[in-house]
Amino acid sequence: MILTDREIRIALHDGALIIDPKPDLTVAITSTSIDLTLSDTFAEWKGMNGVQIKPGAAGYSYADLARNLQTRFTSPYVLKPRNFVLAWTAEKVSIPIKSRMAARVEGKSSLARLGICIHVTAPVIHSGFTGKIQLEMYNFGPHGVVLETGMWICQLVFEQTTGTPERGYEGLFSGQTDH
Repeated sequence: MILTDREIRIALHDGALIIDPKPDLTVAITSTSIDLTLSDTFAEWKGMNGVQIKPGAAGYSYADLARNLQTRFTSPYVLKPRNFVLAWTAEKVSIPIKSRMAARVEGKSSLARLGICIHVTAPVIHSGFTGKIQLEMYNFGPHGVVLETGMWICQLVFEQTTGTPERGYEGLFSGQTDH
């Protein structure tokens, strides 16, 4: 079941959903989602010919890979056609386990119409997650698109779970920031 604007407001009021800084609900909330804005940090994978990444290999570490093969940039950032960049929301989102909610991060139609994809295949924000939401952005369009700090970048759609998880999100990106 997808939460409506009324239930999202109640969840924010009751602490079942925490967004920091708290968005202006007069403009950020829609009938079934809440909009988030873009942080000032971007990360590109360095184009190193011949490098092969083996995520299934023993000892693989995404953190080590990112530290060695990513370059960081700050806003404004031009996402060129057929290019990929990692970005983050300016807001930190927390979905406490007791809330019995999860969320999906989705793109904004205004950006989609320009060819901008907000996530490649990772839309789920698990119950128990706390952190800024990392966006896997790709430009399918024919033009460079300027991405600036504070612009509306994505929306969260909240879903009620049918129970309380035994444990919350404990994955690699728990508590992630954009720095």
